[in-house]
Amino acid sequence: MNWFSIFLGAVMGLVLFIYAITLLSNSLKASSQDKVKSILTRFTNNRFSGVLTGTGATIIIGSSSVTTVTVIALVNAGLLSFASSLGVVMGSNIGTTFTSQLFAFDLGKYAPVIVLIGFVASFLKQESISKTGKILFALGLIFFSLDHISQSVAPLKGYQPFLNFLETFQNPWLGVLAGALFTFSVQSSSATMGTVIALSMQGLMTLPAATVIMLGAEIGTCGSSLIASIGRSQTAIRTGLFHLLFNVSTVLIGVFFIDELIATATWISGNASLERKIANAHAIFNIGGMLLFIGFTPYIAGQLGKLNFKNLASIVNR
Repeated sequence: MNWFSIFLGAVMGLVLFIYAITLLSNSLKASSQDKVKSILTRFTNNRFSGVLTGTGATIIIGSSSVTTVTVIALVNAGLLSFASSLGVVMGSNIGTTFTSQLFAFDLGKYAPVIVLIGFVASFLKQESISKTGKILFALGLIFFSLDHISQSVAPLKGYQPFLNFLETFQNPWLGVLAGALFTFSVQSSSATMGTVIALSMQGLMTLPAATVIMLGAEIGTCGSSLIASIGRSQTAIRTGLFHLLFNVSTVLIGVFFIDELIATATWISGNASLERKIANAHAIFNIGGMLLFIGFTPYIAGQLGKLNFKNLASIVNR
């Protein structure tokens, strides 16, 4: 067992993966950010259209963190009401499950071709082709890095102590804590889901362990919105607080109904691969959380609207 080689390969794969995710998000944002801002301010007339808009915006941008930070900025500028922002925030959680579905495709062997096509296209003079090339290049790097992580950790599937260690994450609270800390550290829930899926491709991650880590990632991703709320208006702070409270509440419900969540994902997935079951569990959880709370958003908006953050904002601005 060459521990140095395994560690270095896995870490380098993770670093490349985070870089690729950031590159993809930046490339998508550069080509569509103005359109997304326009959509967020125009198509959020009610909570349901807000959810659809948040979902679509996150798919287009490729990052729920970018969507929520953009929403907070729009609320702070008075271009989006606090009540309207709640549906968008819930929709952003659903939109990020599209990324997990994408990761679940085992396209590692095609990654070099995608990278090459994207690299060449990115240098062409036509702007639209160049932007598309950058997106393809980033996508290729994502699949390449996932495959690299998976191959690097492959020797560990025969090492029982490591398998025993991963099994400890089947404890819901330990798994949630691990997912939250890792996501907060790398500031990307996509990186957490990508790592979990890469491990599952080698049979190193069970569905229960992967599911609770995914729940933890939902809490860890709130770090970006909370940081973005610092020094903002009271309404913007309320939006960031709602993101945290909504995610924590749904995660607590998810932990108590973890067996039902896993059973539902298994039933819907049928004979699909483990990584697809993980991606489906991610989607079921976030869609279910939205359905549970969307009927209460007017009440939630009213209660959060009573909170006064004026003193907090003044302290931070000093």
